[in-house]
Amino acid sequence: MAVAFKVTGVEQGEWAVLRVTGELDLMTSPVLRQRVHDVVAEGHHSLILDLSEVFFCDSSGVGVLIAARRLIRSCQGRLRLILPDRGAVDGSHVNRVLGALGVRRLFDIRSDVESATADEAGPLSA
Repeated sequence: MAVAFKVTGVEQGEWAVLRVTGELDLMTSPVLRQRVHDVVAEGHHSLILDLSEVFFCDSSGVGVLIAARRLIRSCQGRLRLILPDRGAVDGSHVNRVLGALGVRRLFDIRSDVESATADEAGPLSA
């Protein structure tokens, strides 16, 4: 049985969190792209994409992630991805795809929402 693709949004402090479930592919990636654009249009420039429940991601899905990064950077915003080391069966498929394509290093990747919303960046010292 196929898992339905869903994108649900919540706000956690200054962060907008989009939780993505299912397959991120040619058919579903336009949905995520639109949601990212909507969130940014609403004025949220700190975005977390929780991909821990995405069990398949193809090149169009990766394209949406890269486009989201470009959009957020153009707003001087922050983008973080939630990709657990283990989970979504055994190890994140998205993690493996991003690694295989050599683009994983482009993203600020966290293991869960708590670590993604925590700001380690303390006050800048002179």
